[in-house]
Amino acid sequence: MTFSGKKILVCGMARSGQAAALALVRLGAKVTATDLRTEIAWDYNPEEQGILLRLGEKPDAFVTEFELVIISPGISVYADFIKKATAAGIEVWGEAELAYRLCPCDMIAITGTNGKTTVTTLVGEIMRKVNPGTVVAGNIGVPLTSLVEKISPNDLVVAEISSFQLETIAAFRPKISAILNITEDHLDRHLTMENYIAAKARIFENVDKNEICVLNYDNDITKMLKSRGRNLFFGTNADVFVRDGKIFSKVHGSEVFVMELADTKVLPENALAATAIAHAAGATPEIIAETLREFSGVEHRLEFVAEIDGVKFFNDSKATNTDAAIKALEFFAQPVILIAGGSDKDADFAPWVRMFPKKVTRAILIGETAGQIAGAFEAGFPPHEIAANLEDAVRLAKNSAKPGDIVLLSPACASFDMFKNFEERGTLFKEYVRD
Repeated sequence: MTFSGKKILVCGMARSGQAAALALVRLGAKVTATDLRTEIAWDYNPEEQGILLRLGEKPDAFVTEFELVIISPGISVYADFIKKATAAGIEVWGEAELAYRLCPCDMIAITGTNGKTTVTTLVGEIMRKVNPGTVVAGNIGVPLTSLVEKISPNDLVVAEISSFQLETIAAFRPKISAILNITEDHLDRHLTMENYIAAKARIFENVDKNEICVLNYDNDITKMLKSRGRNLFFGTNADVFVRDGKIFSKVHGSEVFVMELADTKVLPENALAATAIAHAAGATPEIIAETLREFSGVEHRLEFVAEIDGVKFFNDSKATNTDAAIKALEFFAQPVILIAGGSDKDADFAPWVRMFPKKVTRAILIGETAGQIAGAFEAGFPPHEIAANLEDAVRLAKNSAKPGDIVLLSPACASFDMFKNFEERGTLFKEYVRD
């Protein structure tokens, strides 16, 4: 598509919306930016860039004046103005689709309910040793459209893609796509699991035999998915697997040894996923193993914070659903004092809570779901209390912990009831621990 001269509406002026608006105006488009908020923290001066502003208004009244609409991931595809635009024959894209159209090089796109930030970061670090022009962006915090002008055809993009972004793709077609897992999440947005699965599966809907799709054989949902491209699996009896504590890969046909699983701090599922993706992308087993040994993890995901009086504190604020919180508990052999709770995403807490008798010695609950989680405990186990806020929860955890215990923030819930995002929640947790 040629963007020069086109009237384009960009909706939602958070990071991705601002990046999309700026990229489009530099391509010669006539860009109007809109947001329900009137106060925006801009990364640049929109008027100086020639961007028209319509802030504090719903787009319903003027959306049909445009030839293309770009929406931020936070805007539901069920919004009335989206339906109005679609009915009028106006294309509606997300920032991920726009970024794909502008990207001049091959792309690896990674999605999944859990682990996608870790795996995206890890694959990016591996591939930089193969191709120094590797760029990591997307839902991981850096909008890809803010980087496309600097990317050359010989570079490589490794992008984290969310289900919200996949709802609005059209031509999106990565060279390698990956779905790490699918478990219950975001049902407040997608309404049903069927809708959520369909959104995730869109990552490979445009691929053909020349592209690769990496899937998790040990996840009941992704095990059953198939693309029209080459399907590679990681997990039990898969193309990338663990045998006798060692990682092996058959991505290129013959079986090759990669590394001892014990030599990496990365969760096994994430290590296998990164190995499958990177090996398919051209990284050698030696480079993959070297990076897996060096990788120190991602902030807010099972992040070690401090050891105080023999008690270790871990920040897992990124665990915004029960599956991620289950994996966090499985990681620890020691007794866990758990801080959990947050905003409600219509989650079923029962499978997570059933792990508590074997793992959790005390639960300290916060946020709007505290009562729901407490109600899911069978026979009142474990001992638990509801804290007034996160700072109070950290104090209560410290007071009840004994040497050898783990204090783990792993909320199993989103953060928006008390914080701007999971990053703020995790950062404050670390501050309260260190104080």
